[in-house]
Parts: sequence; C-alpha cells; structure tokens
Amino acid sequence: MLEFYDDDDAATNLIERRWFAAAAAVLALEGECDTLREVMLLAEDAYRRARVELAELTVLRDSLGERLANPEAGAAPVRAAPPVRLSLSAA
Repeated sequence: MLEFYDDDDAATNLIERRWFAAAAAVLALEGECDTLREVMLLAEDAYRRARVELAELTVLRDSLGERLANPEAGAAPVRAAPPVRLSLSAA
C-alpha cells in the first residue's frame, strides 16, 4: 500500500528534522563551551601563579641590582625567593 504525504505532513517532517538537528547542535556547542570554560579557568590559574612568580623575581632582580650598583653598601645576604613550580593539571 502506498502512502502519500500531503504538504502539511512534509512541512511538519522538515520542521521536526530541523528541530532535532538544532537540538544536537546545541548539545555539541554546550559541551564545547564547558570545555573552553575549563581551559579558561586553568589559564587564569596559571596566569595568577606566573604573576606571583614574576613579582618575586622582580624583587630579587631589583635587590641584586642595588647590590651591584653599591657594592660597598654592605654584604648583607640577599634571600632568594623559593622556586615556584608551575604545573598544569587537567583536574
């Protein structure tokens, strides 16, 4: 037996297909957004840690520069900043 679709059924079918395609695209894009947000959080954390390390190294550099500029000012030891270990984690 042959079934014939009228224009309303064809239009409804097309709308339904487009809806499922749009729903699938939304899910894919939501996943991509979640992934990108996680990457942004990791990058922001790494940036903050790098800025702290930069500040510590800048203080050390300036202190050593002052000692080089004024060698007779005293031989007080310059305390080195502890090394900062940067590690990127996927956690």
